[in-house]
Amino acid sequence: MTWTLLAAVTGLAALDSLNPATLVAISLILLGSRGRPVAEAGAFVLGAFATVFMVGLGLYLGAEAAASSISGALVWLRRGAFGLAALVLLVAAVRSLRVRERAAVGLPSWFTPLTAVFLGVVMTAADLPNAFPYFIAIERLVAADLATTTALLVLAGYGVIYCVPCLVLLAVGLSRGERVTALLRRLHEQFGTQASVQPSLARAGVYLLGAVVLALIAASV
Repeated sequence: MTWTLLAAVTGLAALDSLNPATLVAISLILLGSRGRPVAEAGAFVLGAFATVFMVGLGLYLGAEAAASSISGALVWLRRGAFGLAALVLLVAAVRSLRVRERAAVGLPSWFTPLTAVFLGVVMTAADLPNAFPYFIAIERLVAADLATTTALLVLAGYGVIYCVPCLVLLAVGLSRGERVTALLRRLHEQFGTQASVQPSLARAGVYLLGAVVLALIAASV
C-alpha cells in the first residue's frame, strides 16, 4: 500500500459519495420521518455501507482470482474498468440530449428503522452500475497486488467515505432545525420530485468529454 494509491482511492470514494440518490433519501428521512430520524437514517446508511463493501468484496476477490490465473487478465481488467466508466458517461450524455421523466421519490408507508436497511441496500445497489469511480478503485486495488486483509480494510474505508456526506447531512439537519430543513426541501424539489428533465447540451458535453478521456485511458493501458 502506497500513499499515492491510498490518495487515489480516497479521491475516488469522495467523488462517488456525492450521490444525489442517497442524499435525497437522507433528506426525505429528515423531512418525513415519523419521529425516529436518527434510527432510520442510521439504518439506511448501514444498508448503503454494507452494499458498497460486500459488492466491492465480491468484485475484488473475483478480479484478483482472474488476474492470478489468467494470463493478461489484469490488462483486460483495467480496460474493462475504464471502458465501463466511459460507457456509463456516454449513456448519461445521450440521456442528457432528450427529455426524460423523473419519478417522484418518497418514503413508503412501511418505512421503519428495520426496513430502512433494506431501502439503503436497494437504492445503493441500483446506483452502483453508474458508479464509475467504484470500479476504477477496485481495479487499482487489484493492480496493486495488495494483501487481501489490506485490500478489505481499504474497501471498508471506501464504504465509510461513501457514507460520510449522508452522515454530515443528517447531523447538520438535526442540529440546525428549520433553516436546514428549508434547504433540504429545495434539494428534494430539485432531485426527488416528479418532473420532466429538459435536454442540456452543456451537461451532455461534460459527460461526453469524460467518456472520451476514460475511453482513451482504457485504450492505452
